[in-house]
Amino acid sequence: MKIQLLVALSDGDYTEHLSAVLAEKHADTFEVSVCTSRVLFDDMLERRKFDVALLEPSLAAGANLQNIRLPLMVWDGASAESATDSSLRPIRKYQRISEITRDLLEQYAEVASVTGGFGSGSGNITVVWSPAGGTGKTTVALAYAAQRVGGGKQVTYLDLEYFSSTFAYFAETGKSISRAFERIDGNLEILLKSIRQQDNGSGITYFQPPENYDDMNELTVEDIVVLARACAKGVDELVIDLPSVCDKRTRQLMDIADKVLLVTDYSRTAQVKLDQFLAQHNVFERIRAKTRLVANKGAKLGKLPIEVMYSLPYVQLGDTVDVYKTLSGCTLQGMGVHA
Repeated sequence: MKIQLLVALSDGDYTEHLSAVLAEKHADTFEVSVCTSRVLFDDMLERRKFDVALLEPSLAAGANLQNIRLPLMVWDGASAESATDSSLRPIRKYQRISEITRDLLEQYAEVASVTGGFGSGSGNITVVWSPAGGTGKTTVALAYAAQRVGGGKQVTYLDLEYFSSTFAYFAETGKSISRAFERIDGNLEILLKSIRQQDNGSGITYFQPPENYDDMNELTVEDIVVLARACAKGVDELVIDLPSVCDKRTRQLMDIADKVLLVTDYSRTAQVKLDQFLAQHNVFERIRAKTRLVANKGAKLGKLPIEVMYSLPYVQLGDTVDVYKTLSGCTLQGMGVHA
């Protein structure tokens, strides 16, 4: 269901602009109602309930706000913040509307019911993993995600490596996914929507990495599954970049995934570790039917017990972004837009 949002501000031009942007860019999230006078404000509150309201002090003063789950006092940044109603949470008026939206959603996630959401379906989950480090796993994950976006899909990239390389590919701005870790038992769908960002160049949506190493360690197997399924809400596909370990959390994500991209390269180390993993029948046989082997960096492989294998060339470019974007243009039957 959409969030019922009331914008109650006397500034008509600002209100019109804000509501127009929300209607254009966030129509799947908000149902927006607008009022600019106290008489209309009181009348609307008598007739219906709202999930969130952006309120101006002059309109909200003395009003009965019991039909608003989360009333937010709009602060212009010029007057003293203490001048606003101290019983209401403030939200800054003059900032990018995208930031207003993120702030609003994050605050609403704290008061919304755990089961409440946007009624959106869940996308497929693809995990990308390698038993060896240095095979280009992250590059493959992003190339796959970019290729899916190029095919018209909404795709989210989730980096669950212990030491993230997200900043090598995306802007270092925004709120960390650690906020979701802290509220794993809350309304994750709404909270994740507030911190998910979109890369302008590729169209991939993503999250800023955890704030510190211990944040990842505190997640249980159950937590990681809840997180993955929440991240898959409202998109066509979630691409999870896994660390090169085969612990219980990794195996559980492989189990729930719709597809597993298993990455290796030409190095002797990577191929020896791949052979060891394929010999682990209690693990590999459970995911074999949905596993696709990616021979990265032009690797030549012999006969292996995997029905579908893809080959990616060795792209030698100085910029990591250029590498994954170049690989996203490779035509691989069964991968990306052909999946």
